[in-house]
Amino acid sequence: MSTGSRSLPGRGTVSRRGFLRVGGGVVAATGLSSVLSACSSSGKGGKVRIVGVADEQKPITDLLAVYRKSHPDADFSTSFAPTDQVQTVVRTQLAGGNAPDVHVLYPGSGSAMSMVELAKAGLLADLDDQAWTKSIPKGFDAAYRRDGKTYLYSAGSSVIGAIYNKQVFADAGVKPPTTWAELLDVCGTLKAKGVVPIALGAQTPWVTQLITYALVPNAVYAKDPTFDDDMAAGRTTFAGSGWADAMGKYLDLQKRGFFNDHPDGTTYEQQTSMVATGKAAMAVQVTSVLSNFRDAAKSPDDLGMFPFPGGDDPAGLWIPAGVVVGLGLSARAKNAAKGREFIEFLGKQENLNAWAADVAAIPFKRDASTKLDPVLSAFLPIIDDNRAVPFMDQRWPNAEVQPAHFAAVQDLLAGKTDVKGALGQMDKAYGKKS
Repeated sequence: MSTGSRSLPGRGTVSRRGFLRVGGGVVAATGLSSVLSACSSSGKGGKVRIVGVADEQKPITDLLAVYRKSHPDADFSTSFAPTDQVQTVVRTQLAGGNAPDVHVLYPGSGSAMSMVELAKAGLLADLDDQAWTKSIPKGFDAAYRRDGKTYLYSAGSSVIGAIYNKQVFADAGVKPPTTWAELLDVCGTLKAKGVVPIALGAQTPWVTQLITYALVPNAVYAKDPTFDDDMAAGRTTFAGSGWADAMGKYLDLQKRGFFNDHPDGTTYEQQTSMVATGKAAMAVQVTSVLSNFRDAAKSPDDLGMFPFPGGDDPAGLWIPAGVVVGLGLSARAKNAAKGREFIEFLGKQENLNAWAADVAAIPFKRDASTKLDPVLSAFLPIIDDNRAVPFMDQRWPNAEVQPAHFAAVQDLLAGKTDVKGALGQMDKAYGKKS
């Protein structure tokens, strides 16, 4: 896969241009929650227990069905839960010794259930002996590996953009915008037609970050690709950077009335329904949840997706992209051999393709059998031109910054703070030790 990946000299880490990942919590929940704490009997009778985040349900269920055809005696139990539950309950189980055998794992760092945080705690088994790990692009090391060992299985990369209702756009006589100015014009036209331009489900915490993530690549990294290094060295802050411009644009959308009423009281599921049924024109979301929007629509063809424009140069548009949430093998797995065998099965090309197809992602390796979702056609040229950056938490030093970001956006939208105050909350969290 051509991504323009490259390592930072002498660091063993990757540049913002070169590393695509989905970090802690960005990949969404679908409300298919289960009581994970009731599943502490992992391992009884040799049953392999798998716990995934809700949007992993389809690929895991589909691929388990395929796996069982060649392993008819294999016995599994599966549970799927929203992101917030996974972040707390599963992490507690991992530390307490009653962990699932195979469980959801977020790439890189930045959350309590990220690869780096769990590997540092000794809670993950090394997967380096599996053949598929040899094909992971070197530039993706920070997503999949720590200290040279592979701990994450992930099928490939995803992008953030605007999922839109084609009929609503057509009825309003507008087309997907390619610049910020065009976006404001399109939203103004939609609002005048009595349609909510942008559905925002800010009651669901992880949704709050997506518009920021869509705007920051142009506001920050297009101008300053060394921003992460400057942050780590204490040479800059969120509040003193292009983050202020991105957050200001986020707030401007609200002030212009381009969101639904009371986004802080609107859930992800309601956001999805609004766009799918035509009550709203679009929503800024990650491609991995596109299937949920399609399921809620009368026809999957009712919906399209375009890069959310954060700047005014269509030829210089930058976008957020990243490796999708995946799976890890618990270091304390009671059925480690069987869990390891299933993960190795997932690493076969046809299964990478299948998982990626289920979440509208790009497999980390492709061959002639790989078929990409058509919605990715507008994003691939940007990725191949090295204008894609990883989701912002990739190099955040601890698991505190992301929830601070969630809270800062919610406070901003509720009028409890201003842009400076919101980014100040994030700067304070950034300074905490991991």
